[in-house]
Amino acid sequence: MTLNDRAQQYALESKGVMRVRYFQLLPGAGCRGAPYVPGMRLLTVLAATLFAATTTDLAAQGAPGSPARPLATLRRTLDSLADAHRGVVGYSITNLETGEHLERRGDEPFSTASLIKVPILVALFDLAEQQQLSLDDPIVLTDLDKVGGAGQLQYLRTPLTLRLWDVAWLMSTLSDNTATNLVLDRIKIRRVWQKMEALGLPRTKVHSGSMTRIASVAPDSSARYGLGVTTPNEMAQLFTLLAQGRAVSPKADSTMLAILERNADDSKLMRFNYGVRAAHKTGDVDKSRTDCGVLYLPARVVACVLTRDNVDTRYWTDAEGNAVIAHIGRAVTAHWGR
Repeated sequence: MTLNDRAQQYALESKGVMRVRYFQLLPGAGCRGAPYVPGMRLLTVLAATLFAATTTDLAAQGAPGSPARPLATLRRTLDSLADAHRGVVGYSITNLETGEHLERRGDEPFSTASLIKVPILVALFDLAEQQQLSLDDPIVLTDLDKVGGAGQLQYLRTPLTLRLWDVAWLMSTLSDNTATNLVLDRIKIRRVWQKMEALGLPRTKVHSGSMTRIASVAPDSSARYGLGVTTPNEMAQLFTLLAQGRAVSPKADSTMLAILERNADDSKLMRFNYGVRAAHKTGDVDKSRTDCGVLYLPARVVACVLTRDNVDTRYWTDAEGNAVIAHIGRAVTAHWGR
């Protein structure tokens, strides 16, 4: 190893809080003929031991071929996290290969926040599958289309011509609110309702465009839940259908999952799951945080966690709503293995 080589060692524990990250070797350490640095050998051994022990512990918990861990153990962990949260937590988690399933408040309604953009994406691809539109159709962005919140289109110069594919990509990966409204202008809110109902998800509804609640098609529900509403079980079922190629078609579903793998928000389910492949979508509003997706572990696991009535309404990485979802995501991965 060359001098000053920075070794990035991500070691995630199953229960503790310690991580080894960016361990910087001192100049000359470990090189033939280098000057002796007091304590350096011990420090190097300790760091290597910690990394090996931590990764071995994780592997023992859920590596392929290891003894199956009782599902009740995972349930106790998840419920203890939910009980400690200052707010309401609902989750729906299913191992698609084994059929194992856990849920908490699975059929209760929750605000979706930007998680509702997945049903919008599915409705869009469904219309494209039926050749009622093309993802190459031009979309012209004007100043009147711009809304605030998440996204980058609000900052670009207009008029700007994009393709329907482009705005769908921005909606799904950057949660761009302006892009979301451009998609909804093209496909209409009621089409999203119809598609969800056809999939057996009648309680999953988008109410309005992003940042345009005044134009809600369901004012009462919109006042209570905001942009959209769903249940943990229904949103988990939508991702299950996507994973099985049954939401629109195998090709369309694979494409949508590939888009959702590019989600830029890793503050929730993926926060402690560095290196884990996942197709997921997150959401943030004042009192709610959400995340749902397919985690590609040794088995495919659909994990949906939704919160409401959060006491901590701050918009930052360490907000309590983000943290409880992150710890649940870590527990799920530790249980079934990386």
